[in-house]
Amino acid sequence: MASMIERAGQRFAAIGIVDADDEDERLQKTLLVASSAMISASAVVWGLVYLALGQPLSASIPLSYAVLSTLSVALFARLRRYKLFRRSQLGLTLLLPFLLSLSLGGLVASSGVVLWSLTCPLGALVFSGYKEARAWFLAFVVIVGASFLLEPVVSNRAGLSDFVVVVFMVMNIAAVSTIAFVLLQYFTSQREAAQETSEALLLNILPRSIAQVLKQGPKTIAEHYEGASVLFADVVDFTPMSADMSPEDLVELLNDVFTYFDQVADELGIEKIKTIGDCYMAASGVPERRDDHAHVLTDMALRVRRHVDTHDFLGRSLEFRIGINSGPLVAGVIGTRKFIYDLWGDAVNTASRMESQGERGMIQITRATYELIKDDYVCEPKGRVRVKGKGEMDVWHVTGARVSEPVS
Repeated sequence: MASMIERAGQRFAAIGIVDADDEDERLQKTLLVASSAMISASAVVWGLVYLALGQPLSASIPLSYAVLSTLSVALFARLRRYKLFRRSQLGLTLLLPFLLSLSLGGLVASSGVVLWSLTCPLGALVFSGYKEARAWFLAFVVIVGASFLLEPVVSNRAGLSDFVVVVFMVMNIAAVSTIAFVLLQYFTSQREAAQETSEALLLNILPRSIAQVLKQGPKTIAEHYEGASVLFADVVDFTPMSADMSPEDLVELLNDVFTYFDQVADELGIEKIKTIGDCYMAASGVPERRDDHAHVLTDMALRVRRHVDTHDFLGRSLEFRIGINSGPLVAGVIGTRKFIYDLWGDAVNTASRMESQGERGMIQITRATYELIKDDYVCEPKGRVRVKGKGEMDVWHVTGARVSEPVS
């Protein structure tokens, strides 16, 4: 029995939902159907109360609301026309409390029942958005103004006692306040959830300090750093390997290995800059300056190399070429669409050359990086090599730390 009730509830909540609906649209439809059902049930109760008080005309209005609202839900279930359903529900919520107010003798004698019309623009904020809600709010103001102008004509037509009027006033204020609070709470929670999602997405693209600056308004961000280190890591023989893999397996493999890179970068406070195909780029000393930028980037290189050497990825063994260079560079954000935090300068280009002209499975560094880390890491000199665009350069291979490496 319980399972039958649960399935019936699920079918009722899914009224009007189509496969093309996104999560927000599904939630809006479910809430509007549910709120329509709850208000209809309340309207039946209020109609019966008015009947008991000897007010058949006034009782017919909430009862008519219940009937019309139910028909609107049924029509929505058949036609799936959400805009028509939404507007019919909002229109009923706006108009019928006004008619009920007139039937009871005006604003005071009806215990301010026209306040129920306020749930129309509040509901519009949740179910349709700010622009449409403004029109509904203007209609609510017109309704209230009309109630004021018609007050002398319909004054105390129902002849309810002062005690009944006060009781209904308390009930109306309490009910409308509760509905207003629930709607605004939902609206606020949705906005906060959206902000949190946007914040998380933004921080996946930009460093936190840069994101905070950009949130204050669009501007060009560029800053010079005297000392920073840059790492490039590239999969060896990636092109022939990818030719034998399905697109899904290829993406899964890269995601697997680069997720570990991201984890190490986060643990060491290193800034991931971007991935370009099978190449991973990271930097230390930007945007937050730090004196140990070369050390932490070397730690990262050793950890990811050890991880790659000791793990298979979709049954395949991988090798990386890793290059590191240190020096002055410029970091910032350019453009207004699909922007990223990026680095420019000779130090960046040289780090890329260290990777592309390095040996498989090796961490190749320049003299600039060597001078910063030589006391703490074992570096094998490889002599002078010709580097494209730089000429002859002294390079070293980092083979390990002179002290214990961080535990992975």
